[in-house]
Amino acid sequence: MAQAIRFHRTGGPEVLTLESVDVGKPGRGQVLVRNTAIGVNFIDTYQRSGLYALSLPSGLGTEAAGVVEAVGEGVDALKPGDRVASCTGPVGAYSTERIVPADKLVKLPDGIDDRTAAAMMLKGLTVQYLFRQTYRLEAGQTILFHAAAGGVGLIACQWAKALGVTMIGTVGSDAKAELARQYGCAHTIVYTRENFVERVKEITGGKGVPVVYDSIGKDTFPASLDCLSPRGLFVSFGASSGAIPAFNILMLSQKGSLYATRPTLFNYASSHEALTAMANELYDLVKAGKIKPDARQTFPLRDAAEAHRALESRKTTGATLLLP
Repeated sequence: MAQAIRFHRTGGPEVLTLESVDVGKPGRGQVLVRNTAIGVNFIDTYQRSGLYALSLPSGLGTEAAGVVEAVGEGVDALKPGDRVASCTGPVGAYSTERIVPADKLVKLPDGIDDRTAAAMMLKGLTVQYLFRQTYRLEAGQTILFHAAAGGVGLIACQWAKALGVTMIGTVGSDAKAELARQYGCAHTIVYTRENFVERVKEITGGKGVPVVYDSIGKDTFPASLDCLSPRGLFVSFGASSGAIPAFNILMLSQKGSLYATRPTLFNYASSHEALTAMANELYDLVKAGKIKPDARQTFPLRDAAEAHRALESRKTTGATLLLP
């Protein structure tokens, strides 16, 4: 039988258990995938804690790479032996095998190994929609990106540099600042000792930036708004420090006729065509050597709880993987 991480109640990492599961055979439009590498992401911790509600008991995780073992009726684009990756659901990627809808899978090209794929799919496609769709960046612009040394952040550093964009990144330590700079972040701000609003204004000559990308949430709001130039866009795509509290929408007008949005990958990659196009743009940058996804921490599948503890304590940098 397959092995999978499951939880029967919400809470801390201790609720995660390794269980034997009967995966069964793929039905119409489905594919049986044997996972070889699994990505760990902050959204997994939100679902485990109950911040994002799931029906319990539940599996966990959406990002993984693996090999097709069998296909169901009506699946023509994939065959056994194909290398594939997924990141948009359904939950259950923390497993040795699982059934996945064919339209949630993308083929992996030669030259991108499974661990690289599991380290980059959700994070890389997040950067794709943030930089290429939510606010389409252009060369010469300056942006603020919080958590620049995290899994999404290190890919953002590289993608910004590839676009000719000057990225200002906040980080929690000097070591993380150095890491972000190595990956292409032009300016780093150690938020534990520096006022990031003052530093952004200093770097931009008082103008502010046209867009702020914020996955931190409570700890960086509303200060992130003060980093924006008039009619700038605040992009909230996570809440690692807790949810942003309710606020009066008049704040946006008072701070310069600002815009605010809360996008998700699942909306941008809701069709297989969109998912494939986004993945292909990411693949091209990786194959060109402009983005090098980095799995900086690995844990055995059975130690998923330890991986969550490391992620939530902000001890990790880059991507974290579980290995079946």
